[in-house]
Amino acid sequence: MLPIFVIIPLGCAFLIPIASKWRKGSAQILANLAGGLLLLFSIKSIFWLKTGIKLYYLGGWKPPFGIAMALDGMTVLMLIVVNLIGCLALVYSIDYIKRYTSPALYYTLFSLLLAGLNGVVVSADLFNLFVFLEITSIASYALVAFGTEAEELEASFKYLVLGSVASILILLAIGMLLGSVSTLNMADISRSLAASSSSSKDIILYCTALFIMGFGLKTALVPFHAWLPDAHPAAPAPMSAMLSGVVIKTIGVYALCRVVFNILGFTQMISSIFIWLGIISMLVGVLLAIGQWDFKRLLAYHSISQIGYVIFGIGLGTPLGIMGGLFHLFNHSLFKSLLFLNAGSVEYSTGTRQLEKLGGLSKQMPVTSATSLIASLSIAGIPPFCGFWSKLVIIIAAFQANNIAGGVVCVLVGIITLASFLKIQKYVFIRKVEEAMAGVKEAPLYMLFSMAVLAVLCVAAGLLFLPFMDTIIKPASDALLEGLNYAGLILGT
Repeated sequence: MLPIFVIIPLGCAFLIPIASKWRKGSAQILANLAGGLLLLFSIKSIFWLKTGIKLYYLGGWKPPFGIAMALDGMTVLMLIVVNLIGCLALVYSIDYIKRYTSPALYYTLFSLLLAGLNGVVVSADLFNLFVFLEITSIASYALVAFGTEAEELEASFKYLVLGSVASILILLAIGMLLGSVSTLNMADISRSLAASSSSSKDIILYCTALFIMGFGLKTALVPFHAWLPDAHPAAPAPMSAMLSGVVIKTIGVYALCRVVFNILGFTQMISSIFIWLGIISMLVGVLLAIGQWDFKRLLAYHSISQIGYVIFGIGLGTPLGIMGGLFHLFNHSLFKSLLFLNAGSVEYSTGTRQLEKLGGLSKQMPVTSATSLIASLSIAGIPPFCGFWSKLVIIIAAFQANNIAGGVVCVLVGIITLASFLKIQKYVFIRKVEEAMAGVKEAPLYMLFSMAVLAVLCVAAGLLFLPFMDTIIKPASDALLEGLNYAGLILGT
């Protein structure tokens, strides 16, 4: 069943331009149907994994000669993240996209985006991972520029230039590995590098540096973050949710972790790099966010900060640290996607996203206000919401690993994050203004539905965090902790 995660969205992207010529509205029906099916299969994959790792060989050719797809714990986690947020973003788009003139093109690009993201996750072959990464990137560039205003075009161009630099770095690393071991299958590369002579160590070191820079750019870690504060605010709200909640995690964090842990090998040097990148990203992101007055731009800087938590936790290299980092990755996809959808609803109803021009919306937009409060408490790490538990696990893991400074930074960043989101609640929803914005109405039904579902999930993931950790996060953590044993599991040796 693994190819279905690519076949469904690719087939949808092919059918939408044809169907939209015959019937108006068919594009959103096809796209939402595809999104629902992908989410259903993603949930089903939890049960597929109970009988062990699943492999699919295209054309029946086994690795290292053929192209393979693989399903392990890390794959299941990312499939759920990609297709849960993708499905809800598509539902949100039913009403939101009416303000744009080319819904069929939007849904075609969105389907290509989902195809690329799912392809990156299920690929067990480095070159095909790169191909799907590029499909994801190209669709992202187009969707950021979808409004075709000056701001959108400028942001998309910056994203394209820096994204292309990242792609070149990644492709160069893949080419060097191919030249060294003569294979592109991830497991076979890992096995070949493990058996190689000491002369290959320099190549591994160089490729590691290229991968960290390339995927670091895709992830928007500091100092590779320059494109993100422009791209997130410029994109349509559903695409902003996908960028922050899914894209930077899949073609950035997931791909980097898969390469480092399961192909090249996680070392003390890489651990130190991850920890410092995480700490710097946490601090720089939150300090830049606190002074922002553009709703979506503020959220964009917080994406940098929260991804710092993820990288820091994973960089600790301990089972608890990795579990905390992966749990925060999932939680961030929930509350940050919800916050961007909240910002989109506010802008949809008021025509502005400048905090100082807003106020008193809690009565006029009660659902948006309530869901925004839940998301704000979640990202700030207030119990019992989901963000509290993942941050707590990361902080405990930091102290267990004797990284006292990192644990203290996590706490301080959490406090500043709370202050930043209290500012949002005050200026957008709570404060009374002399002249309230007349005629402001609540967002349409489908937009409210997506926000309500994400808010419920933020609460549920907090209250039920123990069974969720055991069912989803621990298998994903185990997949990374297998390290270079991944090669034996995939190749059956």
